[in-house]
Amino acid sequence: MTAWSAPVSFLSPKSDRTLVEQIVDWYAARIDERVIRAGTRMPSVRQFAAEHSVSRFTVVEAYDRLIARGYLESRRGSGFFVRERGGGAAPAATAQRAWAEAPAARIDVVWLLRNMFKKLPAHDMPGCGVLPPDWLDDELIAGSLRALGRMSASAFLDYGQPQGYPPLRQQLQLKLAGLEIAAAPEQIVTTNGVSQALDLVSQHFLRPGDTVLVDEPSWFLMFGRFALLGARVIGVPRLPDGPDIERLRALAAEHRPKLFITVSVLHNPTSTSTSAARAFQLLRLAEEFDFMLVEDDIYCDLHPGPAVQPCIRLASMDQLRRVIYLSGFSKTLAANLRVGFIACEPELARQLTDLKMLVGLTSPEFGERIVYRVLSEGYYRRHLDRLRERLAAAHEPMLRLLERLGLRPFATPGVGMFVWADAGVDTNPVAQAMLDRGYLMAPGSLFLPDQRPSSWMRLNIATSTNPAMIEQLDASLQRARG
Repeated sequence: MTAWSAPVSFLSPKSDRTLVEQIVDWYAARIDERVIRAGTRMPSVRQFAAEHSVSRFTVVEAYDRLIARGYLESRRGSGFFVRERGGGAAPAATAQRAWAEAPAARIDVVWLLRNMFKKLPAHDMPGCGVLPPDWLDDELIAGSLRALGRMSASAFLDYGQPQGYPPLRQQLQLKLAGLEIAAAPEQIVTTNGVSQALDLVSQHFLRPGDTVLVDEPSWFLMFGRFALLGARVIGVPRLPDGPDIERLRALAAEHRPKLFITVSVLHNPTSTSTSAARAFQLLRLAEEFDFMLVEDDIYCDLHPGPAVQPCIRLASMDQLRRVIYLSGFSKTLAANLRVGFIACEPELARQLTDLKMLVGLTSPEFGERIVYRVLSEGYYRRHLDRLRERLAAAHEPMLRLLERLGLRPFATPGVGMFVWADAGVDTNPVAQAMLDRGYLMAPGSLFLPDQRPSSWMRLNIATSTNPAMIEQLDASLQRARG
C-alpha cells in the first residue's frame, strides 16, 4: 500500500506551536474528518524526515503521540498505519460536544452544569460562577509552571502526602492566621477543590435519613450530593445580614440536624455577609442543638476586608471547635486549578485524611505546589488587589443595569461578584429563552433545595456587560411579564 504523503507546505517554522504539535494536529484533524482512512500506511520516519526537512526525532515523537491518542498503530516490520477508530472512539472534542448538547429533561442543576461546560464566551454567561479569563492573571500560573518544570521530575513520580503538600499547609496556616483563625498544619487537609472538601465532611457526618440545613438560597451543587447520601436537605431563609435565626431555631428543634452549611462572607448568590450578632447566635444554636457548622469561605479573598466593610467568620469566633472551615482558590486563580482545603480540630482532620485516602488516596500535588508558589512569593496579594478594584468599579454600572431591566436587587453590598435580583416573574422560562439565543442564565430555582419556581436570578457582575446579551435579556423579561 502506498503511504499517505502530507503536503510539504503544511509545516511552518514561524508557528507558535512546535513542529511535533503541528504534525500531530494536522494528521489528527484529517483522520477525524476521514480524509485519511483507517488502514492507510503512514510515511516511514526516514521518508517523512527527508521530505519535510525535519529530524527523525521529531517524526518519532509525533508518531508516538498519535499512537498514544489512538490515531495510529505500529506494526512490527511494516511501519505505521492509521488505526480503526470505530466503536465509540469519537474525537474528544466531538464527544465533549455531544455530552454538553444532550437535552436536559428540565431546568435543574444538571441543566446549568451541562451548559456551563459548553464553553460559551465568558461574556455570554451572566449566570456562571467564575470570573472571566481576562480578569485573571495567567502569568501567575505560567510562572509557577515554569518553576516546577525546572525541578527534577522525580518529585512528581510518587504519591503525594495524604493530608496535603506540607509547605502549602504551612502557608495556609499563615493565611488563616491573617483571618484570625488559629490552625496548625496538622489541622489542615488539602482537597481536590471545595467540592471534595464538602464531600468528605458530608460522608463523615451524614447517614441516610439525617437532616442537613443549608442557606436558602445557596450553592446548588450541594443538593444532589446530599441526596446521594440519603440525607434530607432543608433551607434556612437568608436575610441581608445572615441566616434567619428564628427560623433556624425552629428547624433545629424539629429536625435535629447534623450539619448546617453556611457562607459567612460573600454569600453565594447574594454577596451579603453575616453580621457579628447573627454569627454569635448561630454558634449558640449549634451548641444548644448539637450540630456542626460548615463554613464555606470560597469567596474569602474577593472581600476587601473589615476596614472597607465589616465581615466576620464563624471559624474566627469559634476557633474550629464546632466550625469546620472550607476554602480554596478556584475563584481567584483558575477554575481548573482544583486546590481546596479543610481546617478543623486535629482529631477530625486525621479522620478526614483517612477518608480522603479511602476515596481518592491523595490530592494532586502538582496543583498544590503551584498554589504554594503563588502564595509564598507575594504575587497573590497584588493580584487580589486588582480583582477587588475591578469588582468594586463594576458594581455601580450593574445597579444601573438592574434598574433599566426592572430587576430588584436583594441587597447592594457593593462587594463580591454576584447580584441576586428579583425579576417579578418565573425566571426558568427566561433562562430557557436566553439559552436558545446563546446566553447562559442562572434562574433562582436552582439555588433552592426543592428547586421550586422562583422569580429570582443570579447575575455575575463580571460577565453581564455584553450589550447584545442585555438587549436579549430585556426582550425576554418583557415577554415573560406580558
